[in-house]
Order: sequence, then C-alpha cells, then structure tokens
Amino acid sequence: MKINRNPQTVHPPVAPYVHQVEIAEPCRWLTLSGQLGMALDGSVPEEPIDQLKLALENVKLNLEEASMGVEDLTKLVFYLVGEFNSESRREVINQFLGEHLPCTTMMYVVALAAPPFKVEIDAWAAQPIHE
Repeated sequence: MKINRNPQTVHPPVAPYVHQVEIAEPCRWLTLSGQLGMALDGSVPEEPIDQLKLALENVKLNLEEASMGVEDLTKLVFYLVGEFNSESRREVINQFLGEHLPCTTMMYVVALAAPPFKVEIDAWAAQPIHE
C-alpha cells in the first residue's frame, strides 16, 4: 500500500505532487535510468516541450514493460535544459499523471549527455506483491 502525505508542518506542495510516499507492504520496486526525449528511431525533437512529452511516454513504456502503470510511480525527477513555458510544462505533466500524485523534483541544469537533449526524467515505481 502506498500512503501519500503532506505534513502540516511543511509548506503545501507548489504543484501537483506530494511531499512523501510511504510504501507500507512488501512490493516490487522498479528504478528507471534517465529517460530522454528520444524516439525509438533515435530522433530527438527540437522543441523542449516535445522532448518532455516523449520522455514521459518513454517512462510509461518502461512501466508497461514491467506490468506497471503511472499509478505505480512513487518519484519523478525532471532535469531540464534551457527555457520551458511553465504553463505548457505543467499541462503536459498533469495530463501524464492524471489524478496520481507521486513525489517530484524539478531541476534546471546546464546540459545533459549531448547538446540536443533538453529533458531527462528519472523515475521510481512500486507495486504491492499479492501472494
């Protein structure tokens, strides 16, 4: 069971996320390497927001490969390079997450692995083990 909490002693979340997720039973853990905004054919969209959409899709595809879904995410870390329209960024992330609220961290960094990359996402997921 995942228990989301926002302690009353900490400021309210400033976006759709929770301050903590407690895993309260035996579960399967999935840790993803950083997912880039790169298509299966190796192409990388020029627009950062398109890279964000593609990186989130790659997270989803990795979850599906492990028989998990967005609802199993416990933590997302976004690494962003350059300018992003914050309203568009929030809209894309909110659409991806739906009603699910994992813990999140967002960082603007100077660069990623290669100049074309403007987005990388780390993700962790947990799913209860049913015996």
